[in-house]
This record gives sequence, structure tokens and C-alpha cells, in this order.
Amino acid sequence: MKWNRIVIKLGGTIILLFLVVLLPVGFVINQIFSGFYFSKVQEDIDQLSSRYADAIASTQNPTMVKMMADFSQVKLYIVDVDGQIIVDSGLTGLSNGSFISKDEVQALAKGNAVNKRYQDFYSGTKYLVSGKSIKNGNLFYGGVYVLYSTEGIQQSIQKVRDLLILSGIGAFFIALGFTFIISRKLSDPLIQMEQATRKIAKGDLDTRVDLIAKDEMGSLANAINDLAVDLQRYRDTRSEFFANISHELRTPMTYLEGYAKVVKEGLYENEEERNQYLDIIQQETIRLTHLIHDLFELSKMEEGKISLNFEWIDLVELIENVTLKAGLKAKEKGLEIEVSLERDLPMVYADGLRMEQIFLNLVENAIRYTEKGTVSVQLKRLNANEIKIIVEDTGIGIPKQELPYIFERFYRVEKSRSRQYGGTGLGLAIVKRLVDLQGGTIEVTSEIGRGTRFVLCFPIQMKEERRNETD
Repeated sequence: MKWNRIVIKLGGTIILLFLVVLLPVGFVINQIFSGFYFSKVQEDIDQLSSRYADAIASTQNPTMVKMMADFSQVKLYIVDVDGQIIVDSGLTGLSNGSFISKDEVQALAKGNAVNKRYQDFYSGTKYLVSGKSIKNGNLFYGGVYVLYSTEGIQQSIQKVRDLLILSGIGAFFIALGFTFIISRKLSDPLIQMEQATRKIAKGDLDTRVDLIAKDEMGSLANAINDLAVDLQRYRDTRSEFFANISHELRTPMTYLEGYAKVVKEGLYENEEERNQYLDIIQQETIRLTHLIHDLFELSKMEEGKISLNFEWIDLVELIENVTLKAGLKAKEKGLEIEVSLERDLPMVYADGLRMEQIFLNLVENAIRYTEKGTVSVQLKRLNANEIKIIVEDTGIGIPKQELPYIFERFYRVEKSRSRQYGGTGLGLAIVKRLVDLQGGTIEVTSEIGRGTRFVLCFPIQMKEERRNETD
């Protein structure tokens, strides 16, 4: 058996807590019962000694009282005003002629009771002793002491202790059984999840934890299942990403190699054809540079190494520059860019170049996936502290089930048409990261065949703690 198993640790902890509670409770019960029993017996012999004292005071005949006590099998001894024992029950050390202490004589003379314990050294028997003064009016005649053996008390208390011990042992084994069941019930899901996570770590991403519960265990199981799903999706998108990147790299490299060879070997008919080949080489070089730049940018963002240069910028001017740059591509496709800019907006504290990169990426993305209609850009003030920007198109749209993942790195929407529209699946991931770094938010809604709408909100001035994180 592995002593470090959670079922052992959990069970041992529960049993330890049970014992920590059971033992003090048992001790307290024993003390309470013992104290109650002794108090009850002491009360009884106090009453008995009082009756004997009253009888002696009224009859002035200690011998008769001694006979009554012997008949009732009660042990007693009687002392006179000097504390000398004049009647005894034959106990060692308490014989006729012996004296009690002066303190006891003084207490009896004052009418106080004397309670004490006495042990017969000859037999070893222990007694509870109750002494009462013998008085008749103001006259003091001595005292009478009644003794009660504690053996009977001890036997009764021992029986109670035995019952407590038996009950405790029974409760312990019952608790042990319940603890085992509870420990297994609590530990089995953890062991199952541990085994599942090991399988997931080894690459078996189809592994799932079968646990139906509405508690923390169920939440942990769902988290593990969600992790497996996310890892599976990540692995799939990564594989697709590498396939896309390989294709995107292979295509320009093929063009570069082929047309460079044509130009180098002079396999062209005239200068116009040569320049045409050189233009293709230049375009593919730009395309390759753009791809490498995106990869490098995303890598820096993921590692937190990107630095932002915050300054007060005019979003109206920035949006106008973006639409102007993207206007040529829109015109080539017969699209119109509609711009609605609210004037007299306050300056925004952000990184101008990165903000331009965000909007240029979104606008060019809208143009890329729109065949007819319009691409619109709206800029307005949302409230006293935020600016709202909307980029909307009338393009092919994004399937609803794809929307939660479009900002993930490597993710590609419309995979079957990715070659037609181009792109590497990095643009929106870069946009999302840049928006987050500048304290903004971005949301997307879309409908197949009707277009896509991106809504961005930026604070006019970043919170101080957020600004420190990006400095």
C-alpha cells in the first residue's frame, strides 16, 4: 500500500480529527459523571450524619446510635468536646481514645460540617467522611462522623467507563468505515483526473473525465475536459498554421527562384517582359517580408517584449489616414469606404503607430472578404471616458461557431477558401493583443452572407496602473 495515497492521507486526517474530538469528550463525560456520583454520595452521607447528630443531641445516648448504625451497616465514629473518639467502628487509626485535629474540633464547635476522605491503612479501603457537630441549643457535645466506602462508587464509575470505552471503540470503527467510504468517494475522482491529465500530457487529447457533479470536483473535471478540447483545437490549428505558413512561404520562394532564374539567364524577349518579372520578384519579396514581420510581431507580443510609445493622438486624423491608405484596394474591387467621424472628439492617450496598425488591419481584412457593397468606419464618443470605433462590412461573414476563436493565433476562418482570400491567420490575433495592451476592448458580430461588424472601445486616458504595465 502506498502511504502517500490521498485516500490514506484524507482518511487519516478525518480519523485524527475524530479522535481529537472523541477523546476530550469522553474524558469530560467521565469527569462529569464521576463528579456527579461523588457529589450525590457526599450529599447522602451528609444527610445521614446530620440525622445521627440530631439523634445523639436529643437522646444523649451515643451507644444507642452506634447500635442503630451497626444494624444499618453504617460505619461511624463519635468524638466528645475535646475531639477524643468515644465511639468507633473498629477502623484502624480511628479507635477509642484517639483524637481528631484541633481544626476539626473548632469547625464542629462552630457548627460547621467537616467533609474529608480517609483511607484505612490496614485494609487499604478508602472512605468519604462527613462530620457534623452534636449540639443542643448553644451547648456543644462533640461530633459524629459517618464513613462511606468509595469501592462501590469506583465500581459503578468503572462500569460507566467501560461503557464509554466500548461506545468509543464502536464509534471509532463506524467512523473508520464511513471515513473509508468518504475518502474513496472524494479521492476516486481525483485519481481519475490525475490519470486523465497524465494521458493528456502524453498527447492523448481525446481523453475525458467522466464526472457528473455540481461541486468543485465537477468544476475541476470540466476544466480538465475544456483543457483537452483547447489543446486539441490548438494542435489542430497549429498543424494547419504550419501547413498554411509552409504554403505561404513556398509560393513566394517559388516565384522568387523561378523569375530570378529567368532574369539571370536572360530568358525574356524584351525589357518590358524583364521589368514585369522584376516587379513580380519585388511583390513576392514584400509579401514574404510582411509574413515574417507578422510572425515576429506576434512572437514579441506573446513573450511580452513589445514596447508601446504612448502619446496623445487624434483618432479622427488617424482614421482618415487609414481609409486613405486602404482606399486604393477598395477601389480595385469596386467597393466604397463609408466614413462617419464625430468631430470635436478629445485626444486619446495611446500608441499612434499601433492604433493605425489595428484599424488598417481591420479595414483591409474587411476589404479582403467583401466582394460587393461597402466597408464602413464609424468613430464616436461612447461616454465621458471612452471612444467607440466600428468597422463593418457587407462581406461573406463568419460562421457563428467560429466567432469565439477568430482572435486566436493560427486560427483561420473559411479554411476551404483560405487560398482564395490569402492571409496567415495572424492579423486578428495581433489586433486583439494590441487592443488589450492599450486598455481597450474589441467585440465581433457576424452573419453569413451579410457581413461582419467589429466594435472597439478605448479609454480616453489609460488608468495609471495599466500605463505602468506597458511602459
